[in-house]
Amino acid sequence: QVQLVESGGGLVQAGDSLRLSCAASGGTFSRYGMGWFRQGPGKEREFVSAITWGGGGTFYADSVKGRFTISRDNAKNTVYLQMNSLKPEDTAVYYCAATRSIVRLTSSSEYDTWGQGTQVTVSS
Repeated sequence: QVQLVESGGGLVQAGDSLRLSCAASGGTFSRYGMGWFRQGPGKEREFVSAITWGGGGTFYADSVKGRFTISRDNAKNTVYLQMNSLKPEDTAVYYCAATRSIVRLTSSSEYDTWGQGTQVTVSS
């Protein structure tokens, strides 16, 4: 079972950029599809982005499309989320998650391993 640790969150101003990282250990990282989800204050957890095990397929929520980019480095067992043009509504705890599924990567129910989350706060 893979374990996940996120990093890279912080407090930034609107328009700034951040890069989140999620380091995996204890499993064969390249066999997992990876996703990023977020949960804002008083909101339910929502899908942000996902990437297939080989990196050939990427998926984005409409709210982040064109601003966020997901990538992975299987040699480093790490998945990244580059976040540009951040908005106050991007404020949330960001979680990475792993799945052995190859379908429905946008659904949180497909993921069985989650990190502890990293806080991203965007001030206006």
